[in-house]
Amino acid sequence: MSSVPPSKLALPELAAMKRRGDKIVMVTAYDAPGARFAEDAGVDAILVGDTAAMVVLGYEGTTVPVTMDEMLFLTRTVARSARRPLVIGDMPFGSYQVSDEEAVRNAIRFFKEARADAVKLEGAGPSLSRARAIAGAGIPVMGHVGLTPQSATMLGGFKTQGKTAEQARRLVDEALALEDAGCFAVVLEAVPAPVAGEITRRLEVPTIGIGAGRECDGQVLVYHDLLGLTEGHLPRFVKRYANLSREIRDALEAYAHEVREGVFPEDEHTYEMPPGELELFAGRQERPERQHQTH
Repeated sequence: MSSVPPSKLALPELAAMKRRGDKIVMVTAYDAPGARFAEDAGVDAILVGDTAAMVVLGYEGTTVPVTMDEMLFLTRTVARSARRPLVIGDMPFGSYQVSDEEAVRNAIRFFKEARADAVKLEGAGPSLSRARAIAGAGIPVMGHVGLTPQSATMLGGFKTQGKTAEQARRLVDEALALEDAGCFAVVLEAVPAPVAGEITRRLEVPTIGIGAGRECDGQVLVYHDLLGLTEGHLPRFVKRYANLSREIRDALEAYAHEVREGVFPEDEHTYEMPPGELELFAGRQERPERQHQTH
């Protein structure tokens, strides 16, 4: 008997989870296997993050170079395999900064072409009108304050935001403004835990923390970071739940060694022919003469 596919998580359920005190689980993913693993693990939302620039596309230390076409491709790939989790497409740098109209046009592309359930954009300021315009077009939008990687240069690098009382008050105001603009949730990145806690208490919509403490309504981590696929320095807020980079490297080294030594493939990895066909092929049995046709 075939199993019934799980129904898509309804967007209002995130707000209901906040009211109940149920934590929201979000993770990034960039391909079909990642989406299936997240689905099987029971996550609530998948962010197809512009972090793809660094963890998938090979750019070092910046999310800025990733393009709309690349993000649409990755989001579409994830959306095919994620049946229950909400799929949120991360709007890349340059896709919403120019104007409200440009922001809505690109958000519609995420919605129609990539089959995303929602989009995410960074910052407040000009992004407030962008968020309001996108939400006004009927597309759910997630906000993002604190450390906003697309504008990290202006922030002085990848640093904690809101460490002074003045900065903290500004972050609270920005988060409230994003809620007022129609955002259904707000990501808080690299924000001191007390500040994130205050924002979470003040907002009616859920907060999703990444380096913002346990008082947030939910948490998100980058897929490659939590699985130990990212090597080198990692932010303090990352927790590795596996060390897959070592396992992958060991497996590839073992494969290369066995190929060079002639160990792989073994008999169990090869296909056979029926004995009679093999004899015919090897020429040890007289072959029937071909019938020649005259024209």
